[in-house]
Amino acid sequence: MNKCLKNILIIKPSSLGDIVLALPVLSALRRNFPDARISWLVRTEFAPLLENHPHLNDIILFDRKFLGKAWYNPEAMARLMALIRLLRRSTFDAVIDLQGLFRTASLGWLSGCKKRFGIASAREFAHLFYTHKVTQDRQCIHLVDYYLKIVKAAGASDLAVEFVLPNNPAACDSVGRLLADNGIDPDNYAVLVPSSAHPDKCWPVERFAALADKISSQFGLAIVAVAAAAEKGLTQKLKTIANVPVANFAGLTNLNELIPLLKSAKIVISNDTGPAHIAAALARPLVIIFGRSNPARVAPYRRSECVVAIDPYGRGFAADSADPKCDIKAVAFDDVYKALCRQMVQQTPQSNDD
Repeated sequence: MNKCLKNILIIKPSSLGDIVLALPVLSALRRNFPDARISWLVRTEFAPLLENHPHLNDIILFDRKFLGKAWYNPEAMARLMALIRLLRRSTFDAVIDLQGLFRTASLGWLSGCKKRFGIASAREFAHLFYTHKVTQDRQCIHLVDYYLKIVKAAGASDLAVEFVLPNNPAACDSVGRLLADNGIDPDNYAVLVPSSAHPDKCWPVERFAALADKISSQFGLAIVAVAAAAEKGLTQKLKTIANVPVANFAGLTNLNELIPLLKSAKIVISNDTGPAHIAAALARPLVIIFGRSNPARVAPYRRSECVVAIDPYGRGFAADSADPKCDIKAVAFDDVYKALCRQMVQQTPQSNDD
């Protein structure tokens, strides 16, 4: 093992789900280099997911939207130059770029670090900025395995997969109050995530409504719908067309609060979006409905029972499929409901009677 790494930078600014999938990298680095200072460059809106993480020393904020104006906005240019100066002053001895884009790879290069690890097939010529290019093979189609292969190239040997999320007592209390205010038993609810930043990743909301009815009638669970504030219209539609009460929590929980809300859920049913991957990291009973995105790359790690998709493990390395058969609307209601039932049955206490 390369014991000399003392100052490591992880570059993974987005998206929420992909940051969750990169968490095993952080924990593996901490185990392998226990005395190292580890920093993570992340977009401002996703930073709360990493705040007070026990394996992380420092968060470096990356305001992508504002910094993208640097070529014409003097203030943005000044902020970008300040970021570059910060990276150079930090004197990292290893940079691990898991984003694989020009802007992230170039920041790694501009940091002055002599060891820069990244994705061999990175887009936008990003690979030109890496000193160590790590290839993906059939043993690491899943992003968790691929990310850990990159960590191995940096000198790590203990590559056990561990998902650690920070604990925030204030957020737990806030969620408890929100549930109580909506008359929801904190030990008896399901979470539905019917939205996504990408409309073509959204299973029809009418089917989520039918699922809410089934969950309520068959398992006696209260229904909570979560989404970003901008997606509140979709959760409101779900609430309107469902035949059972649905608590619309869209925009009511921040990222810190989303973690305890999902952690206490009896089951989570979601499109392929950030909250689903948080639920997977928390090891919750979970069903994720996949359309064009490739489950073999991003599904809950080694939990195939959570996946409902068309041809989930026959799509190769591609991140997305253009095949019409993989359209999320092709995923049948019955398949999702059966996957949900299997998860619920596993939670049911077995009788001691012979």
